[in-house]
Parts: sequence; C-alpha cells; structure tokens
Amino acid sequence: MKKKNIIYQNGLVDLAQARLGSKIVYKTDEFFAPAKRIINPWPPVFKEGVFDKHGKWMDGWETRRKRSKGHDFLILKLGKPGIIKKIDVDTSYFSGNHPDKVSLQACFSNKIIPHKKTKWITIIKKSPTKANSHHFFNVKNKNFFTHIKLNIFPDGGVARIRIYGLMKIKKKFGKKIHNLTSVTNGAIPIACNNEHFGRAENILAPGVGKNMGDGWETRRSRGKNFDWIIIKCAAPGKIKKIQIDTHHFKGNYPDKCSIQAANINKKISGKDIVKNSKNWNLILNKSKLYAHKKHNFINKIMKNRKVNYIRINIFPDGGISRIRAFGKVE
Repeated sequence: MKKKNIIYQNGLVDLAQARLGSKIVYKTDEFFAPAKRIINPWPPVFKEGVFDKHGKWMDGWETRRKRSKGHDFLILKLGKPGIIKKIDVDTSYFSGNHPDKVSLQACFSNKIIPHKKTKWITIIKKSPTKANSHHFFNVKNKNFFTHIKLNIFPDGGVARIRIYGLMKIKKKFGKKIHNLTSVTNGAIPIACNNEHFGRAENILAPGVGKNMGDGWETRRSRGKNFDWIIIKCAAPGKIKKIQIDTHHFKGNYPDKCSIQAANINKKISGKDIVKNSKNWNLILNKSKLYAHKKHNFINKIMKNRKVNYIRINIFPDGGISRIRAFGKVE
C-alpha cells in the first residue's frame, strides 16, 4: 500500500461521542438548531430548501442573533474523564452565520453541571473562525477533564466539535474474559489505509452499530490491493475468540479477512508499527465473511501467546461494524 494513503490515528479517540456517555448539559441558547447535534457522530449535511418553524434547518448548534452584551456557550460533559490532545471545531455549511471567534475551557467536576464557582481552565484562547471550515487546535494541558465549555463570540452556529484525547481507564481486569478491543476498556486505533465512508475508531465502540455510518468502511479499491486497520489492545492478553461483525453491511461487506497480531513492549512510533505489521504472525488465516452477520472465530493459532496489537486485513475492501477480541489479560 502506498505510504501516502496511511491515516495515522495517533492513538486518540473522540471523547465527545454520545455512545461513550458524553452529552450537552447546558447551553445559553439553541433557537435555530439544537446543541445536541454538535456531537452527532456522522459528518454534517446540508438540506437545500428545508426550513422548520424557527428558520433554515441546519445540522449543528445555532443560536439566535444576540441583541445584548455577552456571548453564547455550551457545556459538554464527557462520558469518561480524559486528557485532551486535539480539538476540531467544524463550521461546515455555516457561512454568514458562523461565530466570529471561539474559545474553549475545561474543568474537572463531579457534578453534572459544574458549580458556578468551579474554576475553568482555558485550553484554547479566543481564536478567529472561518465559514464552512475545520479549525484544528492542539492542546498541551496534561490534566484530566470532565467538562468542556465551548464559547462562541458573540453568537452563531457550529456544525460539530470533536474532542480527541485519551480516556481515563481503570486497568483492573482480573481473571475474567474481556473484550480487549473495546474503546471503553482502553483500546485505541493506531492507523489504517483508508476510512472513506466510516471512521476507523467506530469498530472499537460499545454496543451494536446503528447503521452503516457507525462502522469502518473503505472506498472501492478497484485493484488487487486490500485494506487494513491496526489496533492497540486495551492490555496485553491471550485472545481466545475473535468476532468480526458486519452488521448493516449487506452489499459492501468484505469478501474475506485475516488477522495478524504481535506483542510489543517497547515504545514505538506509529510509522514503525505500520511498517513492521506486515510481518506479524497470523492469528486468523484468510476467512470468508458474509453480509450483516456476526462471525465468531476461535483462536487456534496463537491461543497461548500474549499479544497487545492486532491488524485486521479485509479483502478487497468494504465495511466492518465492530471487531471484538475476547481474552484474558496477562
């Protein structure tokens, strides 16, 4: 696969996902479009000529035109405390009604809505925004936060906010069987070669996929290539069973898949992980897949070997809803 096609996930997940328990707990206004849309997992869309009782239908959070002092803001409670590394404030389709500037603050609170005396820390200073654009910000603060406050100046609309970071995970697994590729247990995406129709991190999500958009789906390859994704497990362990779920993928599921695995103890870059993964041992030989089905495979090849990284190869392309690797933590 050509190097330029590789998408590095940097081991980060979107902490603002509703399926992880994140939710909007306060907003100053949502006259034109409800605040809860700002954390919808799918990309924003534009509906030409569609209006509701308040005005033009917009896929995001939009406040009315402010006629008094101050600015609008919302508070997002994260499902799990996290260290924030990167933020995307997306104003897609908001042109002429986007905020002039935005800033972000964060805090740690045990309350659903932080107390008025709670100390908020500025993690992104007031910054200008553009119409119909992604605004990426890097965050250097290494503290764990539970709440995010998005300030918009003075008013306007934001389509999406993505809060990329690392969740706080309790690493006491015991001797029970766990899903080592669950994001709620601490699994993270490392890299993939394509995620044209569905984001890589979706296959680590809890529960059943809601639709095709709630999975990892690649473009039609039109060649002899194959697609792949690499995941770092929640903890090193011996995998007993692997489940490949193609739920909702009926005409676009992969024809076959194989899985490789490795145990890497040292700190290693994503680039080197991808390079070395081609030579990892097979944990599942190339196996047939079917539409809209949970495929359960027993690990007979490496059942007694500890692993902490897995690579799923799909042939030639297509979509997977979830990957679950069940095993005991070693």
